[in-house]
Amino acid sequence: MFIGHFAVGLAAKKASPKINLGILFIACQLLDLIWPVLVLIGLEKVSVDHSATVVTPLNFSYYPYSHSLFSSVLYSLILGFIAWKIYKSLKTGIVFGLVVLSHWVLDFLTHRPDLPLFFDNVKVGLGLWNSTAGTFIVEVILFIGGIVFYLMSSPLTSQKRKLVFWSLIIFLFIMYLGNIFGPKAPVDTHPNAIAGPALAMWIIVIWGYFADKTNTTEKL
Repeated sequence: MFIGHFAVGLAAKKASPKINLGILFIACQLLDLIWPVLVLIGLEKVSVDHSATVVTPLNFSYYPYSHSLFSSVLYSLILGFIAWKIYKSLKTGIVFGLVVLSHWVLDFLTHRPDLPLFFDNVKVGLGLWNSTAGTFIVEVILFIGGIVFYLMSSPLTSQKRKLVFWSLIIFLFIMYLGNIFGPKAPVDTHPNAIAGPALAMWIIVIWGYFADKTNTTEKL
């Protein structure tokens, strides 16, 4: 899942308007921000297999540190606790922790059974990625819902904010169309050539920060 994760970050703004959107993007995409680093240093493994799923040819053969249920729960508890202390709000901490955990839940919906529960033992996944149409419909509905919830909490009150926010939304959607309908990577693609570009996800985090910077409220 791609824009579905960002949809959660957008929607979470309504529950915790004090948190900047860029920080919420870190929460909703934390597992995918960690994953490329772990691949690049050799702790996790990925390859290209065109028979993996219809939507993505990526074969996530070993990624327990970033994408196991155990790791995801641990990250959500740690970051939820940190958010609680920083923002001095238990509600904010709970929301932040749930946004982190939402990534695994949405991946469970889309991935084939390759998500480990603990380390590399039992693997699960409902396999929505085996249907391009189903994946597209679910993600677009989530994305639209996330945008609506965000705008309910953070109206775009200036031309500058409108430009930065809507350009971000358009960019995410174009990237999504490319990922789901564009050409697939060749089978001999080196893992570093997959993980390296994935680090560009931080650009979206920074973009989200500036899209929300002038509108972050002090209210909970």
